[in-house]
Parts: sequence; C-alpha cells; structure tokens
Amino acid sequence: MSAKQPDEFDLSGRIALVTGGSRGMGRAMVKALARHGADVIIVSRKLENCEALATEVREETGRRVWALACHVGDWRQCDALVEQVYAEIGRVDILINNAGMSPLYPSLEEISEELFDKVTGVNMKGPFRLATLIGARMARGEGGSLIHISSISAVMPSANELPYAMSKAALHNLSGALAQTLGPKVRSNVIMPGAFMTDITKAWDIPAFERHARAHIPLQRGGEPEEIVGAALFLASAASSYVTGAVIKIDGGNCYAPA
Repeated sequence: MSAKQPDEFDLSGRIALVTGGSRGMGRAMVKALARHGADVIIVSRKLENCEALATEVREETGRRVWALACHVGDWRQCDALVEQVYAEIGRVDILINNAGMSPLYPSLEEISEELFDKVTGVNMKGPFRLATLIGARMARGEGGSLIHISSISAVMPSANELPYAMSKAALHNLSGALAQTLGPKVRSNVIMPGAFMTDITKAWDIPAFERHARAHIPLQRGGEPEEIVGAALFLASAASSYVTGAVIKIDGGNCYAPA
C-alpha cells in the first residue's frame, strides 16, 4: 500500500486574517479556512457579528477563532489591529483583504467627497495599510500569502459604481507590486469576482440582473458565496506555491458590464 499523499490544501498550523469576515463571501471563506485546518481571525466593524460567527466556527471545527473589530478605512485602526494581532496571537500566515463597500449615488457629479473618501478608504487605503504592514512581517518571518478580493468592476467599470471600480482596480496594482517587493517568501494574488448573491443584492433590481445574466453570463446566474472558496483555498495553500502576481477571475464568464 502506498503512503498517503499530503493534502496540498491542508492549512493546519496556519493563521488566517479575513477582513469583512462576518458575512457574505468573507463568512464563506472564514468557514472554509477553518474546515481545512486554519485558525482564523475574523475582522469587521461590528464586533458582535464577528463574535457570533467565531462561536459558530469553533463549534463546527474545533479551531481557534478570534473576533476583532476594525474599520479598515481608518489608518490608525489598521495599525492598532496589526499591533494587537502580533502581540496576542504572534503571526499571520494568510491575509485576505475582503472588506469593501459600494454605496449608491444619484449621478457622478453628485458624488460627495465624503462618499468618495469612505469608499476608497475601505476598498483601497485599508488593504494597502494591512497588506504592507503584515506583508513586511511575513517577509521577515516565515513568509505567507496575501489575497486581495477585487471585482470585475476593476476592469469593466460602469458609471453606477465608479469610485468602487477605481478602488478595486487599485488592488490589482497593489498586489502586483507586493508580489515583486515581498518575494520570494510572500505571495500576493487577486481574486476578481463578478456578481455574487450576497446581502449587497438587496439594493439590486433583481429582474434586471436576471435578464443581464441570461444575456451576458454564460452560466446565466450570479455566484453564491461558497463559490469563491475554491480560489481562496488554492491561493492560501501550498497548492499555489508557484503562483504570485496573478488575478483569478470568478464571474461565470461575464462578458459585458451592466449599465
């Protein structure tokens, strides 16, 4: 009988930090990371939501799970989060920059400076600060994986979500630069989702989206949160040991940006 082959997706002994981790795609990734052996730090603005999920994941998997509050659009809160994590937990092996926001606005000229700063703060400034602080520590230590959750809007922007699209495009630039700067011990990659059916869809015109999906998405539907898990596990694990600076598109084959 041949020896059992190692599981390349096994994350035992790893510590993962997931921003925006209490709901939607973040929640799905937190649970998948823990099922594959990682201990997980769940981060979002609302501590009670993180704590509720942490309890659920501990009961389901037996993994160590921490719940921490942080508004990633606040530079000082990002700094404080990193200091707390390294003081209390000791390291991060996997960082998933997942937190994001895309508020509605009536027209491009009516976008306020407050809204613009809020969107770019959460979607771009926070990921930059966390990835550079944690990535530098990874590079000085045993290495790690940085994963940035972008959006198809980064390459197919529309007027309805322009600050969001601009800030998500910046993650591609950030990831590529970090792949160059922090290698060979640290890998940095992007997951670029299309339309996913999370709580953000409450603001959508669902019949209009369904018409778009039938016409322009080969799989003719939006993604479910669990359908981002495979890419996240791949990039977090040894299965992607020779992958850095990559962008993985997960959008059902979307070939047209909705108006």
